[in-house]
Amino acid sequence: MADQHAQKIDRRRFVGNGVRLAGAVGLGGAAGLLAAQRGGPERDVWQIDPDVCIACTNCETHCVLDESAVKAVQCFLMCGYCDVCTGYFPTADFELNTAAENHLCPTGALKRRFIEARAGVRYFEYTIEESECIGCGKCVKGCALMNGSLYLQVRHDRCVNCNECAIAVACPSQAFRRVPASEPNLLKKTARDLMAKRAQDA
Repeated sequence: MADQHAQKIDRRRFVGNGVRLAGAVGLGGAAGLLAAQRGGPERDVWQIDPDVCIACTNCETHCVLDESAVKAVQCFLMCGYCDVCTGYFPTADFELNTAAENHLCPTGALKRRFIEARAGVRYFEYTIEESECIGCGKCVKGCALMNGSLYLQVRHDRCVNCNECAIAVACPSQAFRRVPASEPNLLKKTARDLMAKRAQDA
């Protein structure tokens, strides 16, 4: 009878200890979550390193979203404002045709606007209408033949920040990497150098 009573007490202690342990783990998890929200470890997001990207078109086809979270962006600091832009016009057979209907972008997302003419040279501004951009990278690949001012970036207002990004897995040059959410965009080294030089000159 005494043994049965002792076993009941041991069971009660075991169950009680288990409940206390589960509660402590739960509180620890909640405390960890609060710490993360109040200045704990910063979360990371996916981004493309433009110095490593080869504009392979996988960004368009491998994103889990119907319309890729990757968009082309323009670094105006690097842009030559060229009349004959290889990111805007196709370079087939190395004969560039500036006819209005002759565009490299399949959706017309890359817009061209005349800026000015100086000493007989015409200058144009090229901007991206991101709602029309599908992240195919054709403009980026074309622009690489000139100044390389067009490049691809993940837009975080669209990206669902998958634990294992399908584009990152498919990226042949391993240009996708995790970056701090506080600095989610990456510039080309050339752009960083130009910005540093301007800051130094100023």
